[in-house]
Amino acid sequence: MEQEPSGEEKKMSILSQITNLGYERIVVDEDCVLHEALMLLADKWTLPVLLSLMQGPKRTSNLLREVNPVSPKMLVQTLKKLEEAELIQRKVYPVVPPMVEYSLTETGLGLNQALSEFFEWSIKRASKKKKTAAVASSAKVDQIAK
Repeated sequence: MEQEPSGEEKKMSILSQITNLGYERIVVDEDCVLHEALMLLADKWTLPVLLSLMQGPKRTSNLLREVNPVSPKMLVQTLKKLEEAELIQRKVYPVVPPMVEYSLTETGLGLNQALSEFFEWSIKRASKKKKTAAVASSAKVDQIAK
C-alpha cells in the first residue's frame, strides 16, 4: 500500500508543478488563472449545478428541481456563466415546444477528480458534528463520478 505524501511533500509537488509551467512564484491576484477558477467555483449555485450535470445531461426543468431552491433567473445566469467558461454545453433540439439540454464538456468532466479530492479534504477537516453529513455528500459525489 502506497504511503500518502506528507503536507510538505504535497507543497513541494505543487511548487514543482508551478515551476515546470514557467512561473517563478505564486501570485494570486485578479489576473491569476487560479483566482479566476476559484471565483467561478465559489459562486453559490455553480457546484450544485455541476454536481447535478455529473450525473448526466439535464433539461432546465430537471436542474430547477435538483438544484433547489435556486430561482429560474439564478439558474439561467449560472448556466450562461458555466457555458461561457466552457464547462457545460447547451444543446437546443428543433422541436415544438423548444427543448434545451445541458451537459458537461470535456473540461467540465475534468473537474471530477478535483472535486472528489476537495470533498475528501472537506471530510477530513469537518467537525465530528458535521462528519455524518459530509460522508453522505462524499458518497453521493463518488457515486456520481462512477
